[in-house]
Amino acid sequence: MDLSKPLAHRVRPTKLEEFVGQEEVLGKDKILYRTIKADRLTSLILWGPTGCGKTSIAKVISNTTKYKFIQINAVTSGVADIKAAVEESKNMLLNPSGKCILFIDEIHRFNKLQQDALLPFVENGTIILIGATTENPYFSVNKALISRSMVVKLKPLGFQDIVKILNNALTNPEGLGTYKINIEKETLEAIAKLSGGDVRTALNTLELAVLTTTMDENGVINITKEIAAECMGKKKTMFDKSGDSHYDNISAFIKSMRGSDPDAAVFYLARALDGGEDPVFLARRITIAAAEDVGLANPNALVIATSAMQAVAAIGMPEARIILAEAAIYVALSKKSNCAYLAVDKAIHDVSTKDTGEIPMHIRNAPATGMSEFGYGVGYKYPHDYPNHQVEQQYLPDKMLGTKYFIKDETVGEI
Repeated sequence: MDLSKPLAHRVRPTKLEEFVGQEEVLGKDKILYRTIKADRLTSLILWGPTGCGKTSIAKVISNTTKYKFIQINAVTSGVADIKAAVEESKNMLLNPSGKCILFIDEIHRFNKLQQDALLPFVENGTIILIGATTENPYFSVNKALISRSMVVKLKPLGFQDIVKILNNALTNPEGLGTYKINIEKETLEAIAKLSGGDVRTALNTLELAVLTTTMDENGVINITKEIAAECMGKKKTMFDKSGDSHYDNISAFIKSMRGSDPDAAVFYLARALDGGEDPVFLARRITIAAAEDVGLANPNALVIATSAMQAVAAIGMPEARIILAEAAIYVALSKKSNCAYLAVDKAIHDVSTKDTGEIPMHIRNAPATGMSEFGYGVGYKYPHDYPNHQVEQQYLPDKMLGTKYFIKDETVGEI
């Protein structure tokens, strides 16, 4: 047993039957399982959060395939490494098949030029690409590579899956099986829960707890809940403010306010704050929701949201969390109307795509003497000179007469 390598590396599965979790893509009747077993792989993009098994799947493939398997990391590699892999695969003495499987971890970190360098070799079959990424590949990987690959979406491992992997690590001779370890079921489950779906974090926590706990007089290592909690620290969040989860979380936050669910809105707000999201950014999103989704059904929502945004900028965290929660809850509880949003978007569409005609002469500005001779301002009726400060006259251009942009719905009261 090589203790210099992390536990997660030592207990990594070597064949498909040992893999735990991801049944949606690796179940026996699923295409990825059948493809790996038959060694008929095409290029593959494995997309999922950290610790969900992307590298483990690649390692299983490396033990299953008849092709040469080469692994690089996009953080430390470049075009030269891609070319070296291609040359190695073409060496008929070392690789009679003439092709290789190239596993690129964190492929989203390759720039466009580096990704483009892969294209001709993926296209002609010299390389079967397996890319692993935590970022949405439809945004971070070239479309040309995506079109030539099967994209597999992986989920965070489930609680029971992680518990099973931890139990396996305790008995595996390559893992912690050579130690006498006493750990209660509840403690093991607590580690699994706190890992946030990241099995690597769970295994690292278990290993740290074992290696830093003194044996008792019988040579037993007793791992308590307190020891496990100390080794784990704060529960791992599945939120990355600079990554894909940023967009997912803010989308859920906005849609929860729009859907009038204050509990969900506060939950996603808390998730964002816990992940380090900029509170001013969150305040801006609340303000946009107040205008777009609440709108004229409760114009006061925009006043509150704008005030909250100013207060958040002035006060900062941690107190800003209270202001954000108040504004988000108010927007969520308010009646909703998007008639103003629909009106302006329809008008912008008309202005940008149609011949809308000219502004009527009587409502044009006539600041200079003599302009009235050309009809500027002639015939304009000043509404305040009429009963109730209103008077009928044409405002829209001739070509747009009869067009309706603002359609009042039932939630909009008298203004």
